[in-house]
Amino acid sequence: MSPGVYKAKKKDGSSYFRASLTCKRKHISLGSYLTEHEAEKAYKEGNAILSDTSITIEDYNSKILTLNPEKAVSLLNLRDNGTYIKTPIYLRQGYFSYFIKGRNELKFSNDDLFYYSMHAILVHDGHYYVNDYGMQYAILDRFGIRPYAVKGRDFLFANGDETDFRYENIIVINRFHGVRRLETNGVIRYEVRIKINGEFLIGRFRTEERAAIAYNKAADIAVKSGIKKKFPQNYITELSAKEYADIYTDISMPKKYLDHLAKD
Repeated sequence: MSPGVYKAKKKDGSSYFRASLTCKRKHISLGSYLTEHEAEKAYKEGNAILSDTSITIEDYNSKILTLNPEKAVSLLNLRDNGTYIKTPIYLRQGYFSYFIKGRNELKFSNDDLFYYSMHAILVHDGHYYVNDYGMQYAILDRFGIRPYAVKGRDFLFANGDETDFRYENIIVINRFHGVRRLETNGVIRYEVRIKINGEFLIGRFRTEERAAIAYNKAADIAVKSGIKKKFPQNYITELSAKEYADIYTDISMPKKYLDHLAKD
């Protein structure tokens, strides 16, 4: 058997081959392969990464042909930065890169390093997400950006780079469901609309928090009126329970909206 290659058996009795290496007293699995030859090539490529500095994070894809590209990123980070991370993370100056399938580079602030070293990022139809406690969470959730948020209206990438998820690059415009920030002649208002067989304007408010509560109240009244729809709730953590209740009580609903609910 070639160095670093081990034969194993599947449950059905068929054989496959595993490759692994040891670096700095750490045993590192390089994956499973159908043939001994492929496992041997992966082992050699893994060792080449660790010993040949001409293989870099910028060009490794053209030189590493058998080894899983995400595993290649982990080995490059071990060689260049002295840290082995199971997920495909490469530490940069002041931030880190996460390589999806070893190719698509996403950039993150170091504050997120621990989280993404423990959670693999997946992609579906261009949307990035992680599995956490059996649930799927979009990575934009970490910025308070809702799943139904619209890029360009509810949030922006400050430098225009949609792969740059560093905190300073994410600008959240509209945090709450049903609330949209408007600016006219330098005056900012927060408009609230709710969709029930059409779209109804609930009002425009001076603060984002008051607008979010107005949406919640409009949704509550709709449900009490018999509307069978699941409305998302806005959570306003900046307010105490009493402050929330006082604002909720003070907000009035438009007559047109209440009349529509009465008809339904």
